[in-house]
Amino acid sequence: MKIWYEELFSNYANQYDKEFFTQGTEGEVNFIEKELNFNKNIKILDVGCGTGRHAIELSKRGYNVTGIDLSENQLEKAREKAKNLHLKINFLHLDARNLTFSREFDAAIMICEGGFSLMETDEMNFDILKNIEKALKNNGKLIFTTLNALFPLFHSVKDFLNQHIREGDSIKNSFDLMTFRAISVYEVTDDSGEKKSLLCNERYYTPCEISWLLKSLNFRNVEIFGAELGKFDRKPLSTDDYEMLVVASK
Repeated sequence: MKIWYEELFSNYANQYDKEFFTQGTEGEVNFIEKELNFNKNIKILDVGCGTGRHAIELSKRGYNVTGIDLSENQLEKAREKAKNLHLKINFLHLDARNLTFSREFDAAIMICEGGFSLMETDEMNFDILKNIEKALKNNGKLIFTTLNALFPLFHSVKDFLNQHIREGDSIKNSFDLMTFRAISVYEVTDDSGEKKSLLCNERYYTPCEISWLLKSLNFRNVEIFGAELGKFDRKPLSTDDYEMLVVASK
């Protein structure tokens, strides 16, 4: 039986590109470029690249990008888009929990969760971070987003469960204060028109957890900001931010 995210992304590439949360690519890449000092001589790893929206935008701007994803369906769409734009991007069907890269990349990005926080256990999420650290060269940089636990805690879990429902979002059913995991039913229509109800399990992190995890992996500098769709910036994280934007350097 497929895990919920495997089922979700098995036939969802066209619909995924229409989701509201995939519409801010240009502004997000503007931030990534700035954080990487506009250095086009570097190699970038895009973890959980999906249909390739960030990898493609970076490639259009002259960067060398490798994209990896667990979903072959998403990757097929990414390759198709890159081919139509005459871009040469290496899209690989890989599981971020089981990577063999070793000091090959100058930077890594993992945007819109990119697998992290979707895994069933904290150990799996940590494996993703460990593998990214191994893939990065000395002085490498990691930029990623993840779910902000301060949001449901500050707004009260009850209000979070009952009111934080936007078009395209999953319907939140429960939030476990012992594990900081939200159990939700995600109702989606795939590319074949089939309607699915998926039971999702997502991990929310506090800033101090993220900082501790990364520093335990030898990232020297960890900075955490608020993540605003399509408008990434170095703005302080607040309890109104649904996601955190993390910039970590080795």
